Amino acid sequence: MTKRPLALLLLTLLLGAARAETIGEVDTVFKLIGPDHKIVVEAYDDPKVQGVTCYVSRARTGGIKGALGVAEDRAEAAIACRQVGPIRFTGKPLPAQEEVFSERMSLLFKRLRVVRMVDSRRNTLVYLTYSDRVIEGSPQNAVAVVEVGPDVVIPVK
Repeated sequence: MTKRPLALLLLTLLLGAARAETIGEVDTVFKLIGPDHKIVVEAYDDPKVQGVTCYVSRARTGGIKGALGVAEDRAEAAIACRQVGPIRFTGKPLPAQEEVFSERMSLLFKRLRVVRMVDSRRNTLVYLTYSDRVIEGSPQNAVAVVEVGPDVVIPVK
């Protein structure tokens, strides 16, 4: 009986996590064996800010290693975040800075991250994307800004 509540909790956590929706991809290098190297564009809806979607483009390594999931993708990524509907804030006030998305870029050590920062003075949301590594991070980064507008106030902790 103790396995059911644990399994239900894990399922709830997985379903509640932000997931990427692949918008499209283009091949950049032909690989005879395994998938081609490509650039992928994915959409992430901000889980705490309804009406904001971030589009992230990044390289995805193909070949045999890519097919097996053991390749290490490049650290470069670009981000564009846009208001795609009325902006509404769900739940509690937003922290001044919070990681909103994270995705694996290698088998163990490298992750792509998107962090939301609140610029209260300008009433904007700032989204930063970068990759990190357990041993050595990368200074490669990109930033996007979403203006919330004068009629909506960002609730900040």
